[in-house]
Amino acid sequence: MKNLAPTSKPLVSASILLWHSEKFISGCLESLFAQTYKNFELIITDNNDVPDDGVRIAQEFLEKQKGQYPVKFTSNGRNLGFAAGHNRNIEQGRGKYVLLLNQDIVLAPNFLEKAVAFLEGQPNACGVQSRCLRLKEKDGRFEKSQIIDSLGLVMLKNRRIIGRRQGQSAENYGLKQREIFGLDGAVPVFRREALEEAKICLDGRCEYLDEDFLSYKEDVDLAWRFRLLGWRAFYVPEVVAWHARGSGDSAKKGPVGIVKERLKISDFAKKLSFRNQRLMQLKNELPLLFFCHLPWLLLKEVPAWLYFLVFEWRNREAIGGIFKLMPRMWRKRKIIMGKRKAGFWQMARWFE
Repeated sequence: MKNLAPTSKPLVSASILLWHSEKFISGCLESLFAQTYKNFELIITDNNDVPDDGVRIAQEFLEKQKGQYPVKFTSNGRNLGFAAGHNRNIEQGRGKYVLLLNQDIVLAPNFLEKAVAFLEGQPNACGVQSRCLRLKEKDGRFEKSQIIDSLGLVMLKNRRIIGRRQGQSAENYGLKQREIFGLDGAVPVFRREALEEAKICLDGRCEYLDEDFLSYKEDVDLAWRFRLLGWRAFYVPEVVAWHARGSGDSAKKGPVGIVKERLKISDFAKKLSFRNQRLMQLKNELPLLFFCHLPWLLLKEVPAWLYFLVFEWRNREAIGGIFKLMPRMWRKRKIIMGKRKAGFWQMARWFE
């Protein structure tokens, strides 16, 4: 396929997974193909296990754009999950930078231009976090709002992860560039060099995002790994996108607020989130930092386990999943720690 884009600028590989995407995919693709930065390729994959109208919509859109940019359309034949689906797309890409693009994202026209410009000037940055705002559904349409979706991942001392300023008004906030713990998984732009260093190869398979997680927390796990490897992550406000978030409306920290947010998500999400949180900690914790933060951890973990056992016992297979995957997580931990460059003080500053 002929690439009409100029080749003097670094190539960006955009990865999209289609999964129940019929409501969103047109807007997402339109915003990608309207970018002022033209040197990108698209790897788009049908990740459904049942027929999905979004696949037809995407194919029809791409047929109209045929020849404009390199596009690879594949099908997994089943739902491999967020991590495995994107991993396969990343492997197929050729770009210096990798955009993981949720199907429910709309990009500002200069999103890629601003992201690439920043990364070209920051060789120690693993990637860019956008000023990601909320898409709100109204009368069957999605409208751009000034409500913050996420300004990057925040890791608390109790190991709870939140999106910075999530659910708050963006008015007069978030206009200053800053270094952050890590990139939210909805629309991160990664440096391929960092992804290659962070990948874990085990039993003949290499992973960027942890495929044992399936979905949920894999972005936090990768962010933690980047930090341990000495890479830096940045929030860049000029890089703007909008997200129609499906869960996690706000970054409430109190117990009542946390429970209210948890009640909004599905049992499937609760199960994977509970399991993956503990597996992620097993992989990435520094022992001294863990013991320094033990009071905060106990204040979270004891109520969390009690709540889970009393109110979410129907999801108890998550507990079995933790123990089943522990040996494999320990093997992955040994690989991570064998490559680790950051010590106690470099990591401690990122736990708020």
